[in-house]
Amino acid sequence: MTHAIVLIKAERDALPDLGGRLAEIDGVAEAYSVTGEWDFVAILRVPRTEDLARVVTERLSGVAGIEGTYTMVAFEAYSRHDLESMFSIGDV
Repeated sequence: MTHAIVLIKAERDALPDLGGRLAEIDGVAEAYSVTGEWDFVAILRVPRTEDLARVVTERLSGVAGIEGTYTMVAFEAYSRHDLESMFSIGDV
């Protein structure tokens, strides 16, 4: 599984509905509206690295209202939830 974080700048008119449209894209696991320099953060999860290129260059780039993006590919993924389930032996 390949993971990436995409920071997204949106056009002002797109702010109200862009998050929902991002979340509907295959490969986008989650989309967040955020404060600061960027308007949205999209978490991408795809089976292969080649799929990541398609999501970023074909699907995201075709979404109206996106002014710019900055993509960071994750080397490793860590999750507290994953660690807890790995060491859980069930309800005792």
